[in-house]
Amino acid sequence: MAAQLLTIEVTRLDAGRARLRLSGELDFDTAPELVAAAADLRRDGYQELLFDVGGLHLCDSSGLSAFLTAHRGGAVTIRLYGVGPQLQQLLDRTGLTELLAVRRAADGGQAAPGADIRQVG
Repeated sequence: MAAQLLTIEVTRLDAGRARLRLSGELDFDTAPELVAAAADLRRDGYQELLFDVGGLHLCDSSGLSAFLTAHRGGAVTIRLYGVGPQLQQLLDRTGLTELLAVRRAADGGQAAPGADIRQVG
């Protein structure tokens, strides 16, 4: 069975925020794509990155590292939405829940962050 690719759907929102809707697998092979997408948005002046992770089927340590890289890449706020039980367990065990703003799927995290905000671009 071939590995599922990572799909990153970027929506630029107003007020310096962008949403990245992730689906597929975030692992060693695909994490660099997420790091590059976050770096591009930071370069374009976005200060808050909203990661909708509800569509991820897999996130390994490389995926967690990609979130950390996006967070450390500058004065950027990182928020994770739609976090399922397996990813939540990884975030809790590594202490990343404390560092990243995490909204569990059970808490309504599947809702698109910033859905009430006018899209630009």
